[in-house]
Amino acid sequence: MSAVADKKPKLTTSAMIASIASEGQRVKAAPFGKALVEYAASRPEVVGLSADLAKYTDLHLFAQAYPERFFQMGMAEQLLMGAAGGLAKEGLVPFATTYAVFGTRRAYDFIHQVIAEENLNVKICCALPGLTTGYGPSHQATEDLAMMRAIPGLTIVDPCDALDIEQAVPQIAERKGPVYMRLLRGQVPLVLDEVPGYRFELGKAKMLCEGADVLVISSGILTMRALEVAQDLAKDRIGVAVLHSPTIKPLDEAAIVEAVRYQHRLVVVAENHSVVGGLGEAVAATLLRHRVQPAGFQLAGLPDAFLDAGALPTLHDRYGISREALGARIKGWLG
Repeated sequence: MSAVADKKPKLTTSAMIASIASEGQRVKAAPFGKALVEYAASRPEVVGLSADLAKYTDLHLFAQAYPERFFQMGMAEQLLMGAAGGLAKEGLVPFATTYAVFGTRRAYDFIHQVIAEENLNVKICCALPGLTTGYGPSHQATEDLAMMRAIPGLTIVDPCDALDIEQAVPQIAERKGPVYMRLLRGQVPLVLDEVPGYRFELGKAKMLCEGADVLVISSGILTMRALEVAQDLAKDRIGVAVLHSPTIKPLDEAAIVEAVRYQHRLVVVAENHSVVGGLGEAVAATLLRHRVQPAGFQLAGLPDAFLDAGALPTLHDRYGISREALGARIKGWLG
């Protein structure tokens, strides 16, 4: 049974811009900014651009370290993408940052025509992905993956935590061609360092834990939630496996097929994105193409709707992606 109630409870707004980290959870400050500063130290071709949001994408650390390599483009996302494309044509490696809603919805044609069509080496890193802000549909990028998956040749990354981001930065920098990465900023949760042997590998999905009853295929912050749910449901003797897929495109189809085939368990795709056009539909298409049929299949994403404004914990509960709500949804699907 879905955790999204038919009658909406009254929203509280005291935590409108609350951190996605739970109380007491380990965090790491500005992993993107710090990783980019470290990587760029020996690579003078790396430059940074922002559309008046350097502080809010952690790119201000790069600007402080390399002021001559930082370009403030103002509130002009189309110009941001056009300039990034031009710099890439000159042999530089631009990292362009803004909020995900502005980088995708406002500048889509410029990414498509200026950057992607010419396969330029631009790295687009966008904060506030999915439901990571309480400021309503104007700031909630719940459809960015659907939009960006449609662009030919674009690599798409949805990291889970600070470790994923730190390890992804040099890998996306060294990948030839355009990249879109969802960005967690500020005090970012740190969870994957507790998974033995885990390392981010561009294009690869990783099995983080095993379980016989449910397979959760997830990306972004929903991998963090899936790991929490696996711990919770273990108390009820429900085994939950978690396959983390931080690269949305190209999708690691081989790992997904291997995890599903010959396993009689419910498959749940959990993502911080609309159920339309994201990881869930990509996984479903993969299974159909490879003629792999799971015991059951469900999407644990955000609804196809304009979401409310309010406190993040309230919204995550309302739309079924909090720890408690996701666990309840999975138990309901198991019957």
